[in-house]
Amino acid sequence: MNSHAQDEQQVVWAVVGTDIGPLLLAATDDGLVNVVFHATDAVRDQALDRLASRLGTAPVEAPRSPQLTEAIRQVEAYFAGERRDFELPLDWSLISGFNRQVLRELASGVPFGSVVGYGDLAHRVGQPGAAQAVGVAMGSNPLPVVVPCHRVVESDGGIGGFGGGLETKRKLLALEGVLPEPLF
Repeated sequence: MNSHAQDEQQVVWAVVGTDIGPLLLAATDDGLVNVVFHATDAVRDQALDRLASRLGTAPVEAPRSPQLTEAIRQVEAYFAGERRDFELPLDWSLISGFNRQVLRELASGVPFGSVVGYGDLAHRVGQPGAAQAVGVAMGSNPLPVVVPCHRVVESDGGIGGFGGGLETKRKLLALEGVLPEPLF
């Protein structure tokens, strides 16, 4: 790697239209770093400001960059029903500690078309009493859809909360065949 790349981490972004509205995808040289729901101009600008302050560099719009073209292709294929798993390098730098541990377990251990309870997920990372903390980790997921926090539900059959809104969570679960398609 040239020395310039090490001094200056590049952050690139693009907005992709999907069935659940526009998604902002942002990536660093290490991989996809952020996915943001409902990326209207105002939401997008806020997310980009937040990324700039967290990552120390202003994100650049670059939908055709090598870091994003594959992510965009996979997101589009997922919403078209042609892809069940994301195979993308992920940059976990926006999240750490317990939250990162839980999200990594979710990403690797809860496949398309299945769901897991908050308590079950806590158990899987060796913190059986931490169901609420798992809920917090889901709420702070910087990579929704790709790291499938929509697959985490309440053990009593409730759908649970969701950063992207419950309608979005229902649509994602319907896309994966877990729930019937919403009628309206």
